[in-house]
Amino acid sequence: MNDSVFHRLYDQYHQDVFQFLIYLVKNRHIAEDLMHEVYIRVFRAYDRFEGKSSEKTWLFSIAKNVAIDHFRKVSVRQKHSMEHFDWETQQLTSSERLPEEISLLNEDKLSLYKALDTCTGDQKMVVLMRFFQDLSIAETAEILDWSEGKVKTTQHRAIKSLRQKLTAKEGGLQNAE
Repeated sequence: MNDSVFHRLYDQYHQDVFQFLIYLVKNRHIAEDLMHEVYIRVFRAYDRFEGKSSEKTWLFSIAKNVAIDHFRKVSVRQKHSMEHFDWETQQLTSSERLPEEISLLNEDKLSLYKALDTCTGDQKMVVLMRFFQDLSIAETAEILDWSEGKVKTTQHRAIKSLRQKLTAKEGGLQNAE
């Protein structure tokens, strides 16, 4: 991988990928460390990048894997065990205070973002990619290595769950779809 390709990838996608990591881990320093790891993996793997996906989805896929590895390590450390960590069904939560990037979101997005911690990891990942990073269903499916149907189903369940939680939080009646 030559320097110009690396710099182009960095310049083009750094902000989006970094923001995605901050949304996931809620900590600027951890996101910076994870970003460093993302680019180490990009550098090592670029020669094997076959162009079957876009560079953008490939980068997000690496960032997703780096973030999941981070949550897996934290989970193992907290439980002092090597039990299986299933990011799709377990919550990807962080007790960190919200970094500035998140606190600058508009009120609706901030409420939605805070409610995401009550969702499963797969739901959180889909909502962040679709509504915070504006990725398409096809791009999200590619990054997660899922079918588009699974992305749509997960998104539907996440929205339904979030709607119920946000409605309940506002003190209104819970209207299930």
